[in-house]
Amino acid sequence: MTRADAANGGRGGRLSIVATPIGNIEDITLRALRTLREADLVLAEDTRRTRVLCQAHGISKPLRAFHAHSSPREVERALAELSAGQHLALVTDAGTPLISDPGAQLVRAAQTQGVQVEAIPGPSAVTAAVTVAGIACDAFRFLGFLPRSGKHRRAALAEIARDRGATVIFESPRRLLATLAELAELLGAERELAVCRELTKVHEEVARGSAQTLVEHFADGVLGEVTLVIAGRSADAPDEAAESADDLDARIAAMLATGASVRDTVRALASTTSLSKHALYALVQASKSADASDEA
Repeated sequence: MTRADAANGGRGGRLSIVATPIGNIEDITLRALRTLREADLVLAEDTRRTRVLCQAHGISKPLRAFHAHSSPREVERALAELSAGQHLALVTDAGTPLISDPGAQLVRAAQTQGVQVEAIPGPSAVTAAVTVAGIACDAFRFLGFLPRSGKHRRAALAEIARDRGATVIFESPRRLLATLAELAELLGAERELAVCRELTKVHEEVARGSAQTLVEHFADGVLGEVTLVIAGRSADAPDEAAESADDLDARIAAMLATGASVRDTVRALASTTSLSKHALYALVQASKSADASDEA
């Protein structure tokens, strides 16, 4: 019986989900290094980047591409190897797999077939950003990348504006300024944000301030990987502002159902919630667009 068989109750096969450095190549655990050395095959989002990591730590293992565009056939191929008793390690370009990265389909399928799936924890841009942001994150939501446009983006931004907990998102450096500008309209000057750029790398930067301040700070452009931490809405806001998202959505829907315009709905709600008119407009417009889509 192989080591993988013993670890899996004799059924054979093991899938290790291995976290790798988000920047600094030294940020990898001893267990992760041992797992990569023991694996029969490493499934990598980008084999070139993973090869550099392995070479830096003296690891020589077969690598095969496995990413968001891998076909169902590739999932079946990996499952067949696992069922045959092989030990596969899954890694992404940086950080912890399955956090805004591919792999969920393979993990689900492996678990369904009774294959042992184990987490080899380690670096994550989410937790790294939370620790250095200097923003209260006792409770926070991670949203990954925001929708690029349309009603879903407006709705996501509006949810951020009214959430009492902090929000963590990833953003492309090409879209960061546009996102900050939208947040500046929704959040005003009171809410603090932290742009965490190139975490653990040579040019790491953590810039804090209001969204408008950060727009000005990055006016000349942004390079590198970006994680954005957004403070939650102040806990000392008026009680009436603490109504649930479902309650507010219901009020918006009810007013629109009477034939009220977006402008009139925003004006009526502005006096009963601490959300800015920009945030309310985004919510009402998103609700109106969703209703139109349902009718179509």
